[in-house]
Amino acid sequence: MSEPYSVRVTVRGYEIDVQGHLNQAVYLNYAEHARWSLLRAAGVSQAGLVGRGVGPVSLETTIRYHRELLAGDEVDVTCAFEWGSGKTFRIRQEIRRTDGTVAAEIIAVGGVLDLTARKLVADPREVFKEMATDLGLFGL
Repeated sequence: MSEPYSVRVTVRGYEIDVQGHLNQAVYLNYAEHARWSLLRAAGVSQAGLVGRGVGPVSLETTIRYHRELLAGDEVDVTCAFEWGSGKTFRIRQEIRRTDGTVAAEIIAVGGVLDLTARKLVADPREVFKEMATDLGLFGL
């Protein structure tokens, strides 16, 4: 896949802080929205994950803010999975204005939790390979 998955979001007035720009915590909401949108686009549903006895978990998130966002701004939130050899994976995301200006970069470390054992599954790629209808969205 040449371009990462992306979803468009409009900054809403109630998400603005006292300085007049997007509240810092809302960036996390946008990132999470893009991740779940990618999962749905790839054919992986929340109900399907729970039915299989697993769920994605966030283990670490780093946000680097570059430019402020204001009410009414339209942004594209990207999402690209990066796979290693262990129980975790990275998700690289950007929040970009429609003119291409990067407002924030987000790097998340995640895993897939076995809901019964309460431990990370050994190879999260296998879970997505079994469930997804579009592995390309996961970079697999």
